[in-house]
Amino acid sequence: MTDLLELADIEAARALLTGVVKTTPLEHSMPLTRTLGVPTWLKCENQQRAGSYKVRGAYTRISRLSDAERARGVVAASAGNHAQGVALAASLLGARSTVFMPEGAPLPKVSATKGYGATIEYAGTTVDDALAAARVFADATGAILIHPFDHRDIIAGQGTVGLEILEQCPDVGTIVTAVGGGGLISGVAVAAKALRPDIRIVGVQATGAAAYPPSLAAGEPLTLERSATIADGIAVMRPGVLNFAHVSKLVDDVVTVTDEDLSAALLVLLERHKMVVEPAGGAAVAALLTGKVDLKPPVVAILSGGNIDPMLLLRVIEHGLVSAGRFLRLAVRTGDQPGELARLLAEIAEQRANIVDVAHSRQNPRLSFGEVEVQLSVETRGPDHSAALIGRLRSQGYPLTLLSGTP
Repeated sequence: MTDLLELADIEAARALLTGVVKTTPLEHSMPLTRTLGVPTWLKCENQQRAGSYKVRGAYTRISRLSDAERARGVVAASAGNHAQGVALAASLLGARSTVFMPEGAPLPKVSATKGYGATIEYAGTTVDDALAAARVFADATGAILIHPFDHRDIIAGQGTVGLEILEQCPDVGTIVTAVGGGGLISGVAVAAKALRPDIRIVGVQATGAAAYPPSLAAGEPLTLERSATIADGIAVMRPGVLNFAHVSKLVDDVVTVTDEDLSAALLVLLERHKMVVEPAGGAAVAALLTGKVDLKPPVVAILSGGNIDPMLLLRVIEHGLVSAGRFLRLAVRTGDQPGELARLLAEIAEQRANIVDVAHSRQNPRLSFGEVEVQLSVETRGPDHSAALIGRLRSQGYPLTLLSGTP
């Protein structure tokens, strides 16, 4: 069925979810308001149970199964957030759950899914691979497949985010959200457009996993040949059929952001808002910061999830600092004499840059006899400071190579 959902479907899901999910906060963002020049708010689904909006759709879907269907167990495929949502919902409703995850799924998401009571299986390297394996499992065992996005109950549950936004910010002009398969944006668009047809709905995809722009141009769902992005939560190779119908009819625009944009957004959310958000969860803010969204104020950006691997968070922070011009990796050649390393470090200190780490090597075959290479990681105050530091070192006769960062 590709008939679009109606407001009544979202409201019915809202009744089912009462007492089960949180009404997540809508936080005013002063930094984004100043940067964009329009009132901007953050819908904090990163603070939802199980760390994302996914439990809304999962609970709605599983709660509507018959007792006999729930007795057969449920199966899902996910890189992490849908997995946790299904596992939590199944445990609340007394159903056995099995979740197929891609090889290399973030370990904290795997651990949390197990903690909610699910049995974990691994299949392939993408969500689409895991979904294919989940379908085979469902056919073989009779378990009910809980699709991550392409089902009316899933869309209805996710759409309750839209109802909350309209209650918390009645005059909202633009809602921006991440898009993977399209469950969240489909539901939000149904709720928002039914109550306020003039609201702009904008979706955001990662450049390395952007199936919607070409699909919308072609007028039908298309499958990407490959996917490559740090935003595993929205790394979906093909839009859902039902989701595509909603997006094509109700969504005003779909834009894309790079991994660099996502890293910069996560850094802003962490530093300025004290929000821990995964890359997919920060996609809406990334799009706002890049200026790709045609804004009708006030603006609400949905932070769709906060389940980030701490090791990835460390890399993303560094990447975000690099993107913001506040972190440099340099390879500097200097003479192999006593006191040369101290002189180099003193030059950097004089420029008030903070040295994070230093590696000193005599073995590089590119070096001339009597030379050493010093690799440094340096924190600066921004692009101008970085450029001044590099200019100073070069003026003092140091041959250097910029390994990462923008002077």
